[in-house]
Amino acid sequence: MTEAVVTSDMAPEDVQRWAVKIEYDGTPFVGWQRQKNGLSVQELLETAASHLAGGLAVPSITAGRTDAGVHASGQVAHLDFPAGLPLVERAVRDGISFHLKPYPVVVLAAARVSPSWNARFSAVKRRYRYRILNRPGRAALDVNRVWHVKFPMDVGAMQEATRLLLGTHDFTSFRATSCQAKHAIRTLERFDVTREGDVLTFHVEARSFLHHQVRNLVGTMKLVGGGHWSLARVREALEARDRRAGGPTAPAEGLCLAGVNYDPDPFALVASD
Repeated sequence: MTEAVVTSDMAPEDVQRWAVKIEYDGTPFVGWQRQKNGLSVQELLETAASHLAGGLAVPSITAGRTDAGVHASGQVAHLDFPAGLPLVERAVRDGISFHLKPYPVVVLAAARVSPSWNARFSAVKRRYRYRILNRPGRAALDVNRVWHVKFPMDVGAMQEATRLLLGTHDFTSFRATSCQAKHAIRTLERFDVTREGDVLTFHVEARSFLHHQVRNLVGTMKLVGGGHWSLARVREALEARDRRAGGPTAPAEGLCLAGVNYDPDPFALVASD
């Protein structure tokens, strides 16, 4: 585990670090990270937090950087406020949420943490959910929140294929060619798919993920579900360790960062009022 560090120019004794759990609709944003070409969730969060700090900059670190169009129901970040501010949980949660209006971003919970606690490096698991609307008609109520696939999909075949990818593997075939991770070895603790009515839901859990890994895995499962790929083809793609051997990248709109686990959980004792 990489040692957590204070992510601001202030000394540890001058930092008041807060963990925040965030929900957002990623549709209008260029992603989590600040960028020059559009509005990001990070920019909005830090700007909102600065209102609680008298206009001073409040830097943040997130558990996972989501791409443009990707949603979150349980994103976690930490914010470094100046130490002397008289902040309490409810004020941080509701104050930041107030200043995030009218954008589709809200703070669900806030907890004071040690300056050594780190939203990224202290995480022990990340959980993603991907939803496919599998019917002839396009989405109306779930527009921008599902991948619309018209042709019938075999859930049983996809369930068998997901089991092939569980455990520790080199996932080079399922990461973006631009992925900057030092290696492609990852351990999938959960990868399964269920169907409820017209909606297929994939659940994917691991300590950490490669860039586009979940979307590339789901894109591959679409080929399996449609009868275009066999289980043997999935195994061959995994063993190839070559992005060109993997399936396509599923669209961003079906993906949601469902949660991040910590031990201990900084939000476990937070009041829900």
